[in-house]
Amino acid sequence: MEAHPRLEARSSDADILVARRLLASRGALDDAVGRVIVGQETVRELLLVALLSRGHALLVGVPGLAKTLLVHTLANALDCRFSRIQFTPDLMPTDITGTEVIEEDPDTGRRRLRFLPGPLFTHVLLADEINRTPPKTQAALLQAMQEREVTAGGATHPLEDPFFVLATQNPIEQEGTYPLPEAQLDRFMFELEVRYPERAEEIEIVRATTAGPEVTIEPVVSRAEVLEFQDLVRRAPVPDEIVAYAVDLARRSRPDHPQAPEAVRRYVGWGAGPRAGQFLTLGAKARALLQGRVAPDTADVRTLAGAVLRHRLVLNYEAEAARVGVGEVIGELVAAVDRDAG
Repeated sequence: MEAHPRLEARSSDADILVARRLLASRGALDDAVGRVIVGQETVRELLLVALLSRGHALLVGVPGLAKTLLVHTLANALDCRFSRIQFTPDLMPTDITGTEVIEEDPDTGRRRLRFLPGPLFTHVLLADEINRTPPKTQAALLQAMQEREVTAGGATHPLEDPFFVLATQNPIEQEGTYPLPEAQLDRFMFELEVRYPERAEEIEIVRATTAGPEVTIEPVVSRAEVLEFQDLVRRAPVPDEIVAYAVDLARRSRPDHPQAPEAVRRYVGWGAGPRAGQFLTLGAKARALLQGRVAPDTADVRTLAGAVLRHRLVLNYEAEAARVGVGEVIGELVAAVDRDAG
């Protein structure tokens, strides 16, 4: 990565070295994941952005698009503990958080309570089909995502960093599901749409999965490096105008804002809260570093706008009647903020 005057002026030599190692690690991760996953470059990049920003991501797509395989492959490329929870209607909160058991002390013969950690106690967690489990179990996961700790029997058990949750959701089969409330969706940094592959990509997928041995992925980035890169994102410089741009996108997504565009005032019932501006700013910093740039620009924020805002805007009945999608509203919102900023 070339030296940048902003980096030289505001960062230490140690940060410059960490930023260069981050760029090299991004290349190694791309190579490792690309050996298994064909295409989906945008989703793969945004998963790394979420990881470096200490955020979580919700992957939405029809069955068969390798959402689970993508998460598992990324976890294999990281030298971190990995757990998978298949969410089902009979899953209880203690099935994921852990529970206390009674055991007998072999020396004294006295009984005591001991906490057995559940699959939440990991570094990378795949929450498969999160909308298929009841709200109480969903809430247990989402509380851990926010507070990064679990409470059981009156005792608090912290979760070890990094703690990265990747949840999947099928948008088609909604029978017997429990949709996540807006307040819980807000815990996710991104909602990522996993789309059908292009024709050439699908040909490559079919060819690769019907011949030859299964590819084994070895870790290329250690847990210590992940934590180091996450700290670097927090320290990275960000121009004031980029923060203002991110905040304006969040504020003007609210229909009662005086500068909200027509599409927002007409079709949005509830806009994004302050967390959207935080995630847009953090994500822009992470994306810039992943691309070898020191400071983010408005293009970084604009690129992340859909993933950050998609699950935070609640459309009203008029939008449904007019068949207006949330992507159209976000597009007009970004265009309006760009016009005023320019």
